[in-house]
Amino acid sequence: MTSNFKAKLLGSIALLSLSGAGALAQEAQEVKFTLLVASDLYEMAVDEERGGFARAAAVARDVKANAENVIYAFPGDTISPSLFSGIDKGAHVIELLNLEAPDVFVPGNHEYDFGEEIFNTRMGDLNSTLLAANMRNADGSIVDGFADSIMYEFGPLKVGVIGLTLDTTPTVSSPGTLQFTAALETLETSADALREEGADIVVVVTHSDWDQDQEMINSGAVDFVLSGHDHDLRVADNGHVVFAEGAADAENLVALDITAVIEGEGEDRDVDWHTNFRIIDTASYAVPADYAQMVAGFEAELASELDVSVGVVATPLDSRRQSVRTRETAIGNLITDAMRAAVNADIALTNGGGIRAGREYDANYDITRRDILTELPFGNVTVKLELSGADVIAALENGLSRFPDASGAYPQISGMEVVFNPDAEPGSRVVSVKIDGADIDPNATYTMATNDFLARGGDSYSMFVGKNNLIPAISAKLMANDVMAYVRENGTVSPAVEGRMTTGM
Repeated sequence: MTSNFKAKLLGSIALLSLSGAGALAQEAQEVKFTLLVASDLYEMAVDEERGGFARAAAVARDVKANAENVIYAFPGDTISPSLFSGIDKGAHVIELLNLEAPDVFVPGNHEYDFGEEIFNTRMGDLNSTLLAANMRNADGSIVDGFADSIMYEFGPLKVGVIGLTLDTTPTVSSPGTLQFTAALETLETSADALREEGADIVVVVTHSDWDQDQEMINSGAVDFVLSGHDHDLRVADNGHVVFAEGAADAENLVALDITAVIEGEGEDRDVDWHTNFRIIDTASYAVPADYAQMVAGFEAELASELDVSVGVVATPLDSRRQSVRTRETAIGNLITDAMRAAVNADIALTNGGGIRAGREYDANYDITRRDILTELPFGNVTVKLELSGADVIAALENGLSRFPDASGAYPQISGMEVVFNPDAEPGSRVVSVKIDGADIDPNATYTMATNDFLARGGDSYSMFVGKNNLIPAISAKLMANDVMAYVRENGTVSPAVEGRMTTGM
């Protein structure tokens, strides 16, 4: 059998075949190496029980100290969103990562949240091998500092690693002129190239959702899939391909300890491998001193700016992911009311996926700048579009298209009362829309406050692209600042779920 085929065999079965071949077993060469994966890391704090940059680093240092051949892979999402990133656009993230930089870094969609220029700057400052085989400049050239793949040689064993960034990034983030090709197609081409270069084992480090991960697994193009994006701890082995994704914020990392056995040379070369899975709970790791010192400095810098009350919220708030992505929420009403007031618009709409803290607040809560920036960490600004009534309906249809599944596009709104039929086909779910108590006129013109991400067509709000923008992004204010100003001016606010978005026939 060729190494290309044998590398896809279930390692444990393949190793058993050696036990009866005494002469061959004596000539075999055994190589051990470890794949370690962490992704979707945003938490700077060091006082939590588990997780964060510090404990991810502690695990990486421990694994490298106890294994000779280690590839520490990071499949993206860290520059944004986080509290401090809303202020420094992820500069502190690079400083934290560089204390124990991943060997391989593949950008996730959140690496592009602050635009192409910041993306290039942050990636240029990161002390990792940068991979993204499906990302190119507008002219088709490879982005500076990046490569499609890298070949590791552990003695006689060659391990090829491919990087794939999220191919839907232009829809969900702000990559500017950067171009993205289909991940699966790129994977197959890149894997074939590595096999031709002599790779015994091929690994893809990919920022992709579980549906796309499964396509990569089922393609059989690679032997290992190390993924990010879903925030879920998941390992799998279908007998041919091994999959691993760590829990978000480094609550758990996954280590794959691989033993490869090499026999023969040239066309007779066979490589069999076996994997031992380790799910590593970071609660058992202490915060390294260098991280504690750096974070303390960052926290002190933040505290002076952010731990300041802006007013009282008299009613309870709920910003949990499932809430803001599936239904009307008091916090969504507060944010969109503030946006609408800030630009004096008829209506407002923002995407539930942009509300990020994932927490509940008690009534009569003294809300701070920190709280608001934690909820709105992307640095988005409030713009004012002129839209037809038909455009508004199309926007609502887009936001409701995945209901009842949780969707980042789900519309949190102000100035409207919307009734929709969740049983109708996507695109035909809006039953009625009232603005100022009157039915919406598809031919009339309305002004809408929204965020610059949606105005560029983010989250598939393509109906906003090219519309007259009365307050373009270059002149607009931060959404978070609009919310702070709204609460501060009112002193006490009492947002509540009031029937802005209801179901009906």
